[in-house]
Amino acid sequence: MTGAKPPRTGTLARGTITGITAARLGLAQLGQRMRPAHADEVAQADAQARHEATLGRILFQAMGQLRGTALKVSQILSMDSSFLPEGVRRELARACHQATPLNRALVGRVFRQAFGQEPEALFTRFEPRAFAAASLGQVHRAELAGHGAVAVKVQYPGIATTIASDMRLLRTTLRALAHSDLPLPGDVVVERVMQEIERTLQREVDYLHEARQLQWFAEHAALPGIVLPQPIASHTRAQVLTQQYLPGLHLADWLGTEPTQAARNQAGQLLWDWFMHCTFGLGHMHADLHPGNFLFLPDGQLGVLDFGCTRELSPAFRGGVLQAWRALLQPASPNHAQGVLQAYVALGLVHASMDLATFTDELMPALSIMQAWQTEPFTEPVFDFAGKSRPPAPVAAQQKVLARHLAGVPPELPAFERAWLGLMHLLTEIRAQVHTQADRWIG
Repeated sequence: MTGAKPPRTGTLARGTITGITAARLGLAQLGQRMRPAHADEVAQADAQARHEATLGRILFQAMGQLRGTALKVSQILSMDSSFLPEGVRRELARACHQATPLNRALVGRVFRQAFGQEPEALFTRFEPRAFAAASLGQVHRAELAGHGAVAVKVQYPGIATTIASDMRLLRTTLRALAHSDLPLPGDVVVERVMQEIERTLQREVDYLHEARQLQWFAEHAALPGIVLPQPIASHTRAQVLTQQYLPGLHLADWLGTEPTQAARNQAGQLLWDWFMHCTFGLGHMHADLHPGNFLFLPDGQLGVLDFGCTRELSPAFRGGVLQAWRALLQPASPNHAQGVLQAYVALGLVHASMDLATFTDELMPALSIMQAWQTEPFTEPVFDFAGKSRPPAPVAAQQKVLARHLAGVPPELPAFERAWLGLMHLLTEIRAQVHTQADRWIG
């Protein structure tokens, strides 16, 4: 097995890739502007979709060359439907399938640096070939005396040193994209998202932090039917995480068994209840809700993995989100728009000086489709996710309105919106019928 190479860590090499990428994006945009405009709306939409895909491929190729945390950045951006156009996100989503396994020598190097020993000396049995990929590493099966079967996550060597240069690449390319006609949000929103991504990466490269988070959730967020793997401190370091092995199926494999509707409903209800309990009850959420982080266990329980990406939510933020949703779910109320405006002011999204007429005439229409999509599960006592609408794609005109009026972005918002999108995607794939309990959570 040849395996993966370590990420490029040299400043010159990474800087060269960044410069070439910015130039390629600029040339692609110039070519798009020089093409004749299409009178036919369908042809125009097709041309725009091809252009977005081209830009996405350029960005994805740069991330792939850099390796390091760049592929994780691609995954994060591909999950944010309000930030990048659909064509760009679709190309970046390919990063979810690009993890190349480390060769045995590199795995041994990580263990020698972390423990001063080879993995075979630490475990009763250690499988050198990884059985699962992680965005910043890979996972091996092993046996540990006194613990039985364990899963050992090994981080790619040198990955922590790439964060700063990866973020420079991202800021440079987004500045290049800002000169295009793509519907990108304003500078305030972009920089807030960049800061949140950088914060996420800094925490995800520290597996000791992940072990602490896993222990916290096990102690505070345990619900019947939810299973979290126990971390094993003696065999965990900043670049190696050892935890209990959970036997189960990932979503695609589980769906391949053709589960009954009752089983789908049970799994969906567990997922919904646990997310809402953690997010709005505890103010501490799992912020990386993609299919690879969940296991469907043989006894009907749901296993949750990968606690490197979590997010604490302040009482003010949680209250503001619920206040906004409460107002949005009462469209017939004479105070509907006023209630939404007050919630957005409380969240810091708009200035307190914004008048109701401007908010109603300009901002509400730009937000209405996304607002309806977010609150849709609360419109029925039992919501059937088989009929859940697709997340709306950004529209240039709406993005311009938002850029003009948004005063800022709460620091928790990017992580929350990605997590909510991930939750909706999972429940839609499961096709679960879920008691959403609007009265309990929203009031």
